[in-house]
Order: sequence, then C-alpha cells, then structure tokens
Amino acid sequence: MTGIKPVAGRRADQVFPLYAAGFVTAFGAHSIAAGLGAYTGFTSLLALGLLLAVYDGAEVILKPVFGALADRIGPRPVLYGGLLAFAAASAAFVLVDDPAAIGLVRFGQGAAAAAFSPAAGALVARLAPDSQHGRAFGGYGAWKGLGHALGPVLGGILITLGGFGLLFGTLAGLALAVLAWAVLVVPKVAPLPRDRQTLFDLARRLTAPGFLRPTAGLAGATAALAVGVGFLPVVGAGGGLGPLATGAAVSVLAATAALVQPLAGRARDAGRLPDGTGMAGGLAIAAAGLLMAAAVPGLLGVLVASVAIGLGTGLVTPLGFAHLAASTPQARLGQTMGSAEVGRELGDAGGPLLVGVIAAAYSLGAGLAGLAVVLLALVLAMRTLRLDAKR
Repeated sequence: MTGIKPVAGRRADQVFPLYAAGFVTAFGAHSIAAGLGAYTGFTSLLALGLLLAVYDGAEVILKPVFGALADRIGPRPVLYGGLLAFAAASAAFVLVDDPAAIGLVRFGQGAAAAAFSPAAGALVARLAPDSQHGRAFGGYGAWKGLGHALGPVLGGILITLGGFGLLFGTLAGLALAVLAWAVLVVPKVAPLPRDRQTLFDLARRLTAPGFLRPTAGLAGATAALAVGVGFLPVVGAGGGLGPLATGAAVSVLAATAALVQPLAGRARDAGRLPDGTGMAGGLAIAAAGLLMAAAVPGLLGVLVASVAIGLGTGLVTPLGFAHLAASTPQARLGQTMGSAEVGRELGDAGGPLLVGVIAAAYSLGAGLAGLAVVLLALVLAMRTLRLDAKR
C-alpha cells in the first residue's frame, strides 16, 4: 500500500504495525462513540456529550506530553506502553462489567491513544526516508481513515451480537495483537541528542509559521471531515433522504479520504504536488463541498459534498504531516507530531461547534457556509507555505 523502500537495511514492512496502531485509535474512538447514544438510552444529552468528549479531551491534554516523552526515551517504548494501556483499559470494562465505569474507561483509552498515536507518527517519520514521507504518512492516514469508516459499522455489529462487553473485549484483543506485531517487527529507534530547550524555545518553535500553517491546515481539514460526518446526514434528511442514503454518503466521504491519501503522498514524493499548493487545493475543494451541501440539500448535493470533503481531506492530511516531518529535527519529532495532533483534535471539536452555533442562530446552510469561509481563509495561508530549515 505504501511502496516504501527499506531504510538503512530496515525492511519496508516495519511501518505496517504503525499503520495498524493508527487504525486502533480511530476504530476505538468511532466504534464506541457511534453506540453511546443507545448505551445511555438517550436520556441525557449532557451525559452523552461528556462521554463523547472525554476520549478526545484526554488526547488534547496528553499528546504533547507523551510526544515529548517519546523524544526523550525513544518512541518505541511509548508505542508499546500506549497499546498495552489501551488494551488494559478496554479489558477493564469487560472485567468490571459496570455501566458506570464507561467514562473512566473512555478516559483511559484516550490517554493511552495519546501515547501511542504521536509515537507511531514519529516512528513513521524516522523509518521512512525524507524522500518518501508523503507516501508513508499517506498510508498511515489511510489506515486511520479506514478505522473511522469501519468503526461505526463493525462497532454496531459487535454491540448487536454481544453488547458493549464484546466490543471492548475486541478492542483489547486488537490492541494486544498490534502490540505483539510491533514488538516483532518495529526496530529500536534510539532517542537522538537534543539541544536543551527552554519553555521560550518551545513556544517560539510552536508559534513559528512553519509549524502553525500546516497545523492550521490539518485542523481545517479535520473540521471539514467532522462536520461532513456529523451534519451531512442532517442535510440529507432535510432533503427527503432516508438513513440508508445518508449513511452511504458518509461512507463515501470516509472511503474517498482513505483512498486519496496514499495517492497524494506519492505525488508529493515525486515532486508533482508541492505542500503549499496541495494543501491550499485540498482546503478549497473541501470548502466547495460544504457550499454544495448548503446550496443543494438533495441526493446530488450530499454525494458531491461527500466526495469533495473526502478528496480535500485526503489531500491535506499526508501533505501536512509530511511537511512537519521534513521541517522538524528528528530529535523533536514526537513533540511536534503530538502538538500537531492536538491541532487536529481542536479542529475535530471546533468545526462542528462552529457550524452548530451558526446553525442555531440562522440555519444549517449558513453554518456550513461559515466553515467554508474559514477554510478559504486558510487557503491563503497555505499558498505561502514554504519548507523551513530543520531547527
């Protein structure tokens, strides 16, 4: 799927467990989230909102911390520990068998994902040569996208067959299987010598345009994806479409994003798709999809919007991470990837919130157009994106 060549005697298949780790965090988040409404009996929207937010909240707080730890001790131990903790948190729900524990379990899963997600991203960057970062992150993003797409479907099947206990037990087994695979295949990647960094140095690096612009682009693309998944079914229902048609449209969105990412990464590595141009184009396409959904609420509008948002997201994601990897010293990759992931999480939460607030005040079409305007503003910033020297 990746076409990555061996690096310094390492095998190309050593990145595949890292892709599987990306699948675990995406599948774990969406498979559970899709069934939480039924689990709570839809009796309290506040309780549902808190249960949905606790996973992402743990990631936002802890990803930079674990990213910095991966730089200090090496990313492989953090990857192992995160996968083991994810399995333990999932198994705890099965063993305790107490519905009241689901909030704590979700927080534990989110904290574990906050460890192994940036560690996996740093390892992808370390194991792939600079000339193949695009396809490496394209493959990683594709497998995360596959987890997002399959999570609600497979999660629903598992819940139907055996309740939440079967779902959490499956997640525990999946995390342990990926952990065993990583232990066998992923090579040791030693921490690199680093210059001493003060808080001022960290703030300066994380506020530099070379970090902020690609991270803002990733946040914008993730916001469009989250809004597409959450609000396109509402648009479709308003246009007279049933749940089957709107569900298929969301699946088209996720599948398009997953398929485009490896292709975009390959084009980037071949020099056919510059980072700034590709990210600007992706955000513009996603914005056009949102505007299409706002203007044409029927089947045609929803399907075109799904394809456009998926295509735009698929362009931006591998280019953004490859750009960050290429402009970051390898000794700081974990910290950078963790911080960039926080930007994506903020987009994941902020996009639907922005659309919801505007929709409550005016209309859903106005909300979608509002996010499209934000994406178009980001297009201007991406057009001037240049590769900074590693520092």
